[in-house]
Amino acid sequence: MTQKEKTGELAIPEGERYYYGTGRRKSTVARVRLYPGTGDIVINGKPYQEVFSRLLHQVKVRQPMETTETESRFAVHAKIVGGGVSGWADALAHGISRALLAFDPALRPPLRKAGLLTRDPRVKERKKPGLKRARKAPQYTKR
Repeated sequence: MTQKEKTGELAIPEGERYYYGTGRRKSTVARVRLYPGTGDIVINGKPYQEVFSRLLHQVKVRQPMETTETESRFAVHAKIVGGGVSGWADALAHGISRALLAFDPALRPPLRKAGLLTRDPRVKERKKPGLKRARKAPQYTKR
């Protein structure tokens, strides 16, 4: 195993042309590169089926490619940090969609119609003082 493989860096030849997109969801950030290829999706050096065991997440990740009919044109290489598995899947779909736009701006209408370009703004609400969580208050006692 080489040093690059140990650190999870992409094993792609230097100088090869790629399209870049950043996807975000909750506290997750996905940095996505689309290389000319056969449709394999690699996340942090692992195949996406290994990272996403749920079929729902796998479908969500493939959705931008299927919507634009570019499944077999690109190899997807992504680095994802922060958050959990569901956030990873949504951030990756968002990043792939943005990278596809960098490849061809004419793909905007089908991606927009499928809701893949909208950044989901919902994030965890902060804890407030005097409360146990963001909104959960201590139990009220009358006496």
